Amino acid sequence: METEGGFMSLHLRFLLIGALFCAPFADAQEAPAPKMDPPAKTAPPVTSVDPDYKIGPQDVLRIDVWKEPDISRTIPVRPDGKISLPLLNDVQAAGMTAMQLAGSLRESLSKYLTNPQVTVTVTEINSRRVYITGEVTRAGAIPLLPNMTVLQALSSAGGFTQFAKPKNIYVLRTEDGKQVKHPFNYKEVVKGNLPEQNILLQPGDVIVVP
Repeated sequence: METEGGFMSLHLRFLLIGALFCAPFADAQEAPAPKMDPPAKTAPPVTSVDPDYKIGPQDVLRIDVWKEPDISRTIPVRPDGKISLPLLNDVQAAGMTAMQLAGSLRESLSKYLTNPQVTVTVTEINSRRVYITGEVTRAGAIPLLPNMTVLQALSSAGGFTQFAKPKNIYVLRTEDGKQVKHPFNYKEVVKGNLPEQNILLQPGDVIVVP
């Protein structure tokens, strides 16, 4: 019996040693994977707009009327230069600064609301663009920067194709409802000649490279 008891004691010792040896591995296998925090969302960049900027068609505006969520909204300026708001219907926006439009809305809303507080923010500028078409590497619309000239705009087009006629470039511009053609001789302008042809561009101008 002692021998059998000794055998059983020895057997139990082996079981205990085995359990202790395997325990760390069992814990390691069953430990849950650490939770990874989701990547932080980057806020979209906020574009700073010149206070003197004149609103144009296709620009996007944020209209905020304090304590009036039914009137506050983000809205595009229609091609006719107007926006539509509750209570006011059509309101002229093009040609005004954000502050001027806010004042106009405040005055109009005063007929329906007591001392309305109105803020206007230009969130997207889509009206101030010029267009380059014809024999250039990159044709299309580009943002119109302050005091941008024809030569500066052409530098954004990636150069001319082999079929281009740089001496015969022209700018199409709408003046008094009519389309006017302004010539631009690239070869002469880059030499410093004909500076009067390197005109300041206006929104909607189209530079044509034949």
